[in-house]
Amino acid sequence: MPESEQELADVQREHWQQTYGEHPGMYGEKPSEPAVHAAAVFRAARTGDLLELGAGHGRDALFFAREGFTVLATDFSPVGLEQLREAAGVQGLAERVTTAVHDVREPLPLADSSVDGVFAHMLLCMALSTNEIHALLAEVRRVLRPGGVFVYTVRHTEDAHYRTGAGHGDDIWEHGGFAVHFFSRELVDSLAQGWRLQEVHAFEEGDLPRRLWRVTQTLPG
Repeated sequence: MPESEQELADVQREHWQQTYGEHPGMYGEKPSEPAVHAAAVFRAARTGDLLELGAGHGRDALFFAREGFTVLATDFSPVGLEQLREAAGVQGLAERVTTAVHDVREPLPLADSSVDGVFAHMLLCMALSTNEIHALLAEVRRVLRPGGVFVYTVRHTEDAHYRTGAGHGDDIWEHGGFAVHFFSRELVDSLAQGWRLQEVHAFEEGDLPRRLWRVTQTLPG
């Protein structure tokens, strides 16, 4: 990784650590709308074991556990995951949720074909280069069982913050301290090569509002 990319990654990791520390449970307890949708998709696919990438303090991981899934929640923020573990204990979900500190720039800490489904809400559009995103998709493909489902969301190039703030190249723009890789449709399609692309659904979230795509794709069986 070029030094500039490593520096950006380190700054963003520290920024998220500080953010979770200063704002515990910052996204609340209610699950995201993409997680609610994903749970229905996973149930229809007879999914049991889930991997969540970028779980943060765990509102979606805890929701999946309440819905009966077994969840491995990963994030590069130990602070966020500690909040997740505490909430899982309080809610009686500790047996259904495990956590692992993990940077998605590294190989996933799972064996080949070991999970039924993967969920990532706005993780892929963090400060990751296009090459790093493709490498992550290869890892997701590796750990999914045949027929497994991947549901992810990303901010895209029609978002109001695209091309505002500090530019880092590769469609990565930093606004308010948060660096975002804004996705083009071409990038979504390239990431779906070798998969069954089931849906690219446009939606909005937050006060700006942020403009996102919810992408569902299945690994051929």
